[in-house]
Amino acid sequence: MIRNASLLLAGTIIGATAAVTFTQVPSLIPGVAHAAVSDTYRQLNLFGDVFERIRSDYVEKPDDTALIEAAVNGMLTSLDPHSSYMNPKDFKDMQVQTRGEFGGLGIEVTMEDGVVKVVSPIDDTPAAKAGILAGDLIVALDGEAIQNMNLNQAVDKMRGAVNTPITVTIQRKGTEKPFDVKIVRDVIRVQSVRSRTEGDVGYLRISSFNEQTYDGLKSAIEKLQKDIGKDKVKGYILDLRNNPGGLLDQAELVGDAFLDKGEVVSTRGRHADQNMRYDARPGDLTDGKPIIVLINGGSASASEIVAGALQDHKRATILGTRSFGKGSVQTIIPLGSNGAIRLTTARYYTPSGRSIQAKGIDPDIQVVQELPPELKDKVTDTKGEASLKGHLTNEGGGDEGTGSQAYVPPEAKDDKQLQEAIGLLDGRQANSAFPPNPSAAVPN
Repeated sequence: MIRNASLLLAGTIIGATAAVTFTQVPSLIPGVAHAAVSDTYRQLNLFGDVFERIRSDYVEKPDDTALIEAAVNGMLTSLDPHSSYMNPKDFKDMQVQTRGEFGGLGIEVTMEDGVVKVVSPIDDTPAAKAGILAGDLIVALDGEAIQNMNLNQAVDKMRGAVNTPITVTIQRKGTEKPFDVKIVRDVIRVQSVRSRTEGDVGYLRISSFNEQTYDGLKSAIEKLQKDIGKDKVKGYILDLRNNPGGLLDQAELVGDAFLDKGEVVSTRGRHADQNMRYDARPGDLTDGKPIIVLINGGSASASEIVAGALQDHKRATILGTRSFGKGSVQTIIPLGSNGAIRLTTARYYTPSGRSIQAKGIDPDIQVVQELPPELKDKVTDTKGEASLKGHLTNEGGGDEGTGSQAYVPPEAKDDKQLQEAIGLLDGRQANSAFPPNPSAAVPN
């Protein structure tokens, strides 16, 4: 779900072969081109014939729009697992997700026994100010029972234009009857960056890469430096575990935040305008303090860009388990009132020129979490990009990754990866991979 550029080396190989063929057999060019075009139009005629036969003869009258959407989506998903069609509603939802802000109430919710349960109100939002509590059950919205909605429908109804009111009916443990709370919607910003102190170590958690991520990271680092004391900070932990990715430009900025110079990431596609390189600007927000990046099987895409850049430049030590292995970039192409398509248009490469597509990033220090008894017989590993049907292969060849553990304990004290990172940064533990050797970094 990255906003700009990506494709494959096979396209370059095909292009080169075509050029040689044209040079060697120029007299065949018009005939070959004409035949290819004619064959394409024959296939389009086939689509039209099938579409009309379904409309006229299917046992029930089909929805024409649904048929077209299914056909378009089928065409895109046949390319790779990350290309797809988004109808207008899906496109709007995607824009909200990547923008990182929307008009709403400010609560994290889930569905439980046919009603919406409040997981947590977000600080300083309308819901928190109105007294909504974690564990509250929302049984109705503007008088309409939640039981008639699924979770997405309920969330859509709670979102809306800023400064518009909604009446939420709450069932709270310890109260006899449900009661109404009137809440006025406001701008809600998705907090993709969270931070806390671990002694003299600054902990930074990025859950996704949306338009708010870099600004959130910068603010979090400033707060940690203030809380600990800028000169007293022993180092930082950047937690990218189970981060599915997001916007390419935000991944570039986050990688840049820890680097003074050098390449952060490059992209190569089928066309020259998709070949780009992003270089870090002078200035390291952490003033060169040691960094440990946590990754696991759920760290994908933008997360892997950041981890790969810091690993190649020997700016950070990567700790955890192998990442997911999504090394392609998707471009969102709007289709006016018809939504948009998400199309894979480039591959991305780490500063050393490696593609992690279907392979992932191997940590410098591998640490596997200990599972609680109730999970020991359950699958806690992700299968990785290589397990996805139709995935792009790695043009470098070799063995593809097979996924890795993605379990993160809910309590910090039980988090083996986190505790090892803290131990390394505060000097209680030692490992030959920490700190990394700057002389082994890729050239700038």
